[in-house]
Amino acid sequence: MSDLSELYQQVILDHNDRPRNFEKLEGANRTADGYNPVCGDQISVYLQLEGEVIRNVGFQGSGCAISKASASLMTATVKGKTTSEAEGLFERFREMVTGVPDGEVDHQELGKLAVFAGVREFPARVKCATLAWHTLRAALDGDRGTVATE
Repeated sequence: MSDLSELYQQVILDHNDRPRNFEKLEGANRTADGYNPVCGDQISVYLQLEGEVIRNVGFQGSGCAISKASASLMTATVKGKTTSEAEGLFERFREMVTGVPDGEVDHQELGKLAVFAGVREFPARVKCATLAWHTLRAALDGDRGTVATE
């Protein structure tokens, strides 16, 4: 395993063991639930929007390390961003994890989210990595149904 892959694995394990923003957010004015039937991951995302800005974000749920770490890093990244910035991050993240193996990753643009670049080598895990993002998008859209990654 390369040094970079090992570092990425450590970041994912850290966010799984000590997830950031792992809380039911009191005062949330947008929420959504997500479910990944392949892996059994379940997540709820809570947003506190002020106009177009995500002032606060939290999540709760259970699932595999990739799912939980992705939710943790996602919440840390989108806090303070506008809804359009969060949508843009969702698109770039999705493109990264569904792209071709060994494809270029814009580390500058994605920051710590780039740790999930290796997920694209394991297609079954892409749904784990994107569940939180699809759930975030549903919350931003005001969709109160459950998002499923089928």
